[in-house]
Amino acid sequence: MSFQGVRVVDLTRVISGPFCSALLADLGADVIKVEPREQGDPVRGQGVMVGSMSSYFANYNRNKRSIALDLYAPEGKAVLAALLTRADVLVENFRPDVLGRMGFSAERLKEINPALVHCNINGFGIDGPYADRPAFDFIVQAMSGFMSCNGSAGDPPLRSGVPIADLVCGLYAALGIAAALHDRDRHPQGATLSVSMLASLMSMLSFHATNYLNSGESAPRTGNDHALVAPYGLFATADGEIAIAPSNDAFYVRLVKALGLEELLVDPTYATNELRVARRSELNKVIENRTRNETSAHWIEVLNRAGIPCGPVYGIGEAFADPQVCSQGVAVAARCQSGPVAIVGLPIRCDGVAREPRLPPPELGEHTEAILREIGYDDDRLSRLRAADVI
Repeated sequence: MSFQGVRVVDLTRVISGPFCSALLADLGADVIKVEPREQGDPVRGQGVMVGSMSSYFANYNRNKRSIALDLYAPEGKAVLAALLTRADVLVENFRPDVLGRMGFSAERLKEINPALVHCNINGFGIDGPYADRPAFDFIVQAMSGFMSCNGSAGDPPLRSGVPIADLVCGLYAALGIAAALHDRDRHPQGATLSVSMLASLMSMLSFHATNYLNSGESAPRTGNDHALVAPYGLFATADGEIAIAPSNDAFYVRLVKALGLEELLVDPTYATNELRVARRSELNKVIENRTRNETSAHWIEVLNRAGIPCGPVYGIGEAFADPQVCSQGVAVAARCQSGPVAIVGLPIRCDGVAREPRLPPPELGEHTEAILREIGYDDDRLSRLRAADVI
């Protein structure tokens, strides 16, 4: 399970594109991150800094090499063309018309490398009335309907605390690139892909989308309760809260037995899920009157022993300290010049083995000279590029 031998030219910045190319790099691809010569990726200056390295940047740019290049200079464009000649994949997250204005239209890319897989990550699509609009994760969360599903009834729509639109779009882009490379192995020709943040996030609306599309009705916000199932959500205990997810009738029966509330099984008021949803608040109070009598640890042990999905409500620090999370190697160390930077690793294991970072996240332009020498630039040409401030 590897992209070893695949070369990716990465023109992306911030999150959606760098996350996509990081996944490809994690799986073995040689990712060359092309950054603006002066400042590089804007994320280099954000988040917690470990020496000169941003942990935010490190998380999305591990296993990559960096070349710092002025893409507005003719010599810089010539370097990019030379890189693309030898590449398998180009991934970029410019607005749809930007790459063409730089001199790299779809037709030019095919001339440079007919076998190139080109993936454009964008906000709203490559056509349509909003194609030219700038997009950020928060705007897409708002416009997709995603925020309308979050929060409690009577409260305003609520954004996800993580940049979910960026991340989902990056995942789809990596999947599309993998499929295009597979096709190219059988039919030797390139492909042009477009992945929008808006469509990506709307594909994650799940039953909220299909319910609306087939009924014309939108489900109300239900906070931590499930819109279609009851009981389901957070329940108070003697020392906090626990999450309980009995998602069907069989789990509901197990739950009430484990809680010692067998009388609910013969109460016609709660005989079906539809009835339970209609009287959710009342039923939740009955359950909480029981769960409040013991600690969270007690109920997690009891309910898991009964085969009922449940768990603690963690903060991020508690989640990373959990023994199960520790056993899976979710957090890994990227070895940077300024010391180790903790990042979140690839959650895919092959034959039971987790992948450790092969390369540290690069300093800006760290590999410029090495990469240019790989594509045939000698000392004289490198000196001219430096003198012209192209590299």
